[in-house]
Amino acid sequence: QVQLVESGGGLVQPGGSLRLSCAASGSILSIDAMGWYRQAPGKQRELVAAITSGGTTNYADSVKGRFTISRDNAKNTVYLQMNSLKPEDTAVYYCNAPYVRVVFGNLEVWGQGTLVTVSS
Repeated sequence: QVQLVESGGGLVQPGGSLRLSCAASGSILSIDAMGWYRQAPGKQRELVAAITSGGTTNYADSVKGRFTISRDNAKNTVYLQMNSLKPEDTAVYYCNAPYVRVVFGNLEVWGQGTLVTVSS
């Protein structure tokens, strides 16, 4: 079984920063891309940022220049550094690994989500 466990969410004031972490565990052979999604109340889940195993990144237009995604392949961990946070960044943030190679095949795995609240 493969799990993604997120941490780092919480309450922060507008203009503040948070760093999310997502660690993968289990019988993992390799992980290709990893990403962060978010879902605000009443809205659809949207891609925030993604990174390949080689380090290529892409970002939603709404977070470009404010958020930075990175990963440590040796630790099977992905990070999301969020700066200059705005109230509209408030959402549950989910970690995703769409292609996890395991002994018996490939899996898509989601984390349980971590709440980020930006409010004064």
